[in-house]
Amino acid sequence: MKPTLKNLFTVSVLTAAMITASGSALAAGKMTGKQSVSIDTVVETTAIESLSVDEEQGLLFMREEEKLARDVYLTLYDVWGLQIFKNISESEQSHMDAIKLLIEKYQLADPVIDDSVGVYTDYHFVETYEALVAKGTESLEGALQVGNMIEELDIKDIAESIDAVDGNDDIVAVYEELMKGSRNHLRSFWDVLTRYGFAYEPQFISQEEFDAIINSPMESTNLK
Repeated sequence: MKPTLKNLFTVSVLTAAMITASGSALAAGKMTGKQSVSIDTVVETTAIESLSVDEEQGLLFMREEEKLARDVYLTLYDVWGLQIFKNISESEQSHMDAIKLLIEKYQLADPVIDDSVGVYTDYHFVETYEALVAKGTESLEGALQVGNMIEELDIKDIAESIDAVDGNDDIVAVYEELMKGSRNHLRSFWDVLTRYGFAYEPQFISQEEFDAIINSPMESTNLK
């Protein structure tokens, strides 16, 4: 039977609730054998170390890439009214805020000069935003595919950013939380997309890595 927007909305709400619950579990300290420590505390209490050019560029890039994700989801929520886009856009805002903590700590110039949707310092993101929104507004299937694409791209770029870090434990800690959140988001978009029979093939990570993520449970994280 062909899915209806009403049914998809219901599933999206349930999926969004799963995302919130996974974040809340960690916030309450419900980790196996560990007590939760906020990212703010990690950033504030970790010693400042020198940044390489790659580390600095990685932070600035990730700040705008998380904004890209937030902006696309906000736009697609306006188009389709699906709660999953709204909830994950709020998660992306928390990711932006986490990167901003590091930018302020290391006294870097924040590339997010104008926080308006679709506005970026790096024109690469302007072009990417326009392309993703165009695909996402063509059809509901396209919109959900865009969600998978963005989270894949985040996973790939965060992994590369982690590899570029040398000894800055606060930066690695933030990136690792962003990675958990992105994997959770990918699981959520995949769940909604496949429930209604839409197709998708990985674009930015291997099929093996993609399968490993979507077939594993939601992760607890300090971020949404």
